[in-house]
Amino acid sequence: MWVDPAEDPRATGPEPVGEKETVWEYLCRYRMTLVMKCEGLDAEQLARRSVPPSTLSLLGIVRHLANAEHHWFQRVLRGKSSAGPFELPGVTDHDFDGAVPTDACVTEAWAEWHQAVEAADEWFWAEEMDREVPFGDGTVEARDVMIHMVEEYARHMGHVDLLRECIDGRTGL
Repeated sequence: MWVDPAEDPRATGPEPVGEKETVWEYLCRYRMTLVMKCEGLDAEQLARRSVPPSTLSLLGIVRHLANAEHHWFQRVLRGKSSAGPFELPGVTDHDFDGAVPTDACVTEAWAEWHQAVEAADEWFWAEEMDREVPFGDGTVEARDVMIHMVEEYARHMGHVDLLRECIDGRTGL
């Protein structure tokens, strides 16, 4: 086991009741899993790429998820136009390509991710999930964005598991 079940920070208490609480619980568990899987690694390990030519790394995933949190909660749900923390105009995949093995890059990635998560949580608890917001040429329901974020984290936690195992052989929940 990755952590003793009695000490697992992802065990948050009673089971959630209702759609909003359930979705938030899942999202929080995936976020905590990301943090746990990256704990104890240095900058080189966090920035280590999976297999050439891929630029996938744990640090890249942290940066990517900071962008995803920013995009969906700030741009889409709040209607703000600011760029994500790891976006450069005209540059695709800067979140992954810019994940370099320096302490400064790691510190910045986690700071931006925490900031994006806190802003997302503020929005989440202040708003209703059954409202629509402008998106593209139409609208999107806030609930769809929330489910998409759970999906986004779930997809990347599989990558995180494999990347961590390649670094030091550690596996588990």
